[in-house]
Amino acid sequence: MLAPGLGRRDVSAARTLREDTLLAAAAAVAAVVIALTTSGNGRHPDALGWALLMAAHVPSAFRRRAPVRAFLGLVVCVAPYHALDYNHTAPMVVSMTALYTIAATGRPLRTLFLGVGVLGIMLGVKFGEGMTEGTEALRISGWIVAFLLVGVIVRVHRQYVASVVERAERAERTREEEARRRVAEERLRVARDLHDLLAHSITLVGVQTSVAAHVLHADPDRLDRAAVAKALDDIAETCRTARGELRATLEVLRAGPDDGRGPLPGLDGLPDLAEAARTAGATVDLSVENVEAPPAVGAAAYRIVQEALTNAVRHGGPGLTVRVGIRSRGDALHLRVADDGTPPSSSSSSPEPDRPAGFGLLGMRERARSVGGTLDAGPRAQGGFEVAAVLPTGVAQ
Repeated sequence: MLAPGLGRRDVSAARTLREDTLLAAAAAVAAVVIALTTSGNGRHPDALGWALLMAAHVPSAFRRRAPVRAFLGLVVCVAPYHALDYNHTAPMVVSMTALYTIAATGRPLRTLFLGVGVLGIMLGVKFGEGMTEGTEALRISGWIVAFLLVGVIVRVHRQYVASVVERAERAERTREEEARRRVAEERLRVARDLHDLLAHSITLVGVQTSVAAHVLHADPDRLDRAAVAKALDDIAETCRTARGELRATLEVLRAGPDDGRGPLPGLDGLPDLAEAARTAGATVDLSVENVEAPPAVGAAAYRIVQEALTNAVRHGGPGLTVRVGIRSRGDALHLRVADDGTPPSSSSSSPEPDRPAGFGLLGMRERARSVGGTLDAGPRAQGGFEVAAVLPTGVAQ
């Protein structure tokens, strides 16, 4: 566990300092070995030389946290060391490490200025001492340029890797957001399907049950057994139909989004809806032209008609007549469901205070919008209620 007040950044800084300190210690050991085993490239260090050589490695412990200041600290120690003509090869490891760090952590312009400055000063001093020293400085300058180039290459590679990782993370976030959006859309679609199915079926069952109850109570002494039996048969048929549609919906959920199956009833299912409304006591006039529509548009039209018939049967009152018309105009499907139902009585003109608002009209509008269409619904001037929708099909007629 992290100590209180010690965050990820503090842990990373401590780790960097520890690693750079170990590297500085290793470079100091290498410098001692080189100074003791090589000769002919400057005099053997005395006490002052050893002090300057060891002090030159101290700033390297901060080379990644403060690369420029660490390099300047190195120069302060190495410059008099070389000026006093101590073993020039000994501080080579720490010097090249500092140059590499400058190139790997800074901008290319800073690396260029620093490299030109170091080479210019070194070559100027050495050629001032003689051609032999200048030639030796040229040889060393090749190592300086090489380490600077390695640092630049490492920096560019790190930037490239960071950009690749960033793009991958961004793509992953985009995929997650897309997955969440699709899940939300699928949940909404299933909710609409279940609402349309259950609301339609339960409404019909309620109406048919009321018919059976009315027959039973109207004249108990002269019971119309045939009417009761027909009402019960209609209830059973409505339940079977609802069970079949519910099974189809659940099969889609089990199959997954890539399966081609789905609860996508089309325009060919409208006669069944009309017949179900007729069993509930409504007179339905269904007019469907020879139209073609994509499956999604056909399913939207089916659900809109289903909800419109459900609302008409529920609220239209006795002697209800519903006219359903579907036809093609241009590249759109025009749908109209109109009834002549009586308006609700004054005692029921407003919903009950504790009854939540329904989702019928909202669901129909969402159905229309899901295929790029529009829907209008409202009372008719001559009485009753009308639902009109325009659903683009993309197929010119």
